[in-house]
Amino acid sequence: MSRMAILTESELRRIVPLDLDAVDCVENAFAALATKPVAMPPILRLDIPEHRGEVDVKTAYVPGIDGFAIKISPGFFDNPTLGLPSVNGMMVLLSSKTGLVEALLLDNGYLTDVRTAAAGAAAARHLSRPDAAVAAIFGAGVQAALQLRALTLVRPIRQARIWARDGEKAKAAAATLSRELGIDVTAEPDGARAVAGADIVVTTTPADSPILEAEWLSPGQHVTAMGSDAEHKNEIAPDVIVRADLYVADSLTQTRRLGELHHAIEAGRIAPDAAFVELGAIVAGKAAGRPSPEAITVCDLTGTGVQDTAIATLARQRAAAAGAGTIFES
Repeated sequence: MSRMAILTESELRRIVPLDLDAVDCVENAFAALATKPVAMPPILRLDIPEHRGEVDVKTAYVPGIDGFAIKISPGFFDNPTLGLPSVNGMMVLLSSKTGLVEALLLDNGYLTDVRTAAAGAAAARHLSRPDAAVAAIFGAGVQAALQLRALTLVRPIRQARIWARDGEKAKAAAATLSRELGIDVTAEPDGARAVAGADIVVTTTPADSPILEAEWLSPGQHVTAMGSDAEHKNEIAPDVIVRADLYVADSLTQTRRLGELHHAIEAGRIAPDAAFVELGAIVAGKAAGRPSPEAITVCDLTGTGVQDTAIATLARQRAAAAGAGTIFES
C-alpha cells in the first residue's frame, strides 16, 4: 500500500511562507550542487508562441535527500488580459528509494515563486555589501514583490525603487510594498535613476531585450538578474557582465545556454568557454564571494531543479508537522 499527500495552494501558502528557513533551504540546495554528485538533467521546455506560452519541466536528485521533485511550470504571458495568472503549475514529489509518488503539490507556481525569491536572497547574502540599504527592482509583478521581501530578510533595506514598463503597475506595487514592509518604496519611471545610488539591483521581468545598461552601474553595486530562464529572454546588456568584477551563475551550464551569459557570449563580449564561479561554490565556502566593497557583482539566476527538490521537500516536512493535506492510499 502506498500513501500520497495532496496539498493545495492555500495550504502551501500557509505552511511554506517566504522566510529565513526557505532561504536556508534553497541556499543548502546550491551548496549541494557544488559539493555532491547531484543528478540534474537539462531543463525541458515547450514553447507555444501563438499564445506567448512556455512550459518548463525541471527536476534534480540530491544524494542524501529521500525525495526528488519533478516540476511542471507553465508561463502564459498574455493571461492577465484574460483575467488569469501568467504562471501556474505543480510539483510531484517522488521517493528516491522506490520512485513512488509521495506528494502532489498543487501550488499553481507558488513554491516556484518562493524558491526563486529565496535564491535572490541567497545571492544578496553572499554577494551584496552587508550594509546594503537601497534596492532597485525592475518589474512590478508577483516576483518583483517577493524579491524585495526576500532582500529585507537578509539585508537592512530601508528604501526601494520600482521600475516597470507599466508605470501605473509600478506605482501600485510601490504603494502596496511600502505599506506591507514599512519602508520607503517609490515608483521610478526612469531606469537609470532607479539604479543610481541603489546598493542592490534585481531584474524580474520576461524582457527579451535589455532593460539594464552597463553605464548605469557604479562601484559597490550588486545585480541579480533572474528573469532570463529561456534563450530568448534578456534583461541586462552584455556589457554589464563585461563590466562586473565578479559574475556568478546558479548553473554555468544553464547560463551559457539560456541565461544572461548566453547573450554576452552570443554578442561576442565573453568567450564561450570562459570560466566563472557558481553560487553554490560560494555558499559552500569553496570559492570567494564579493571581492571588495567597491566591486560590481552580478548573479545570473536561471532557476535549477535542485531548488525545486529542496522547496518541495521542505513543503512535505512542514505538511507532515502541521497535519496538512489530504492523504490518498492505494
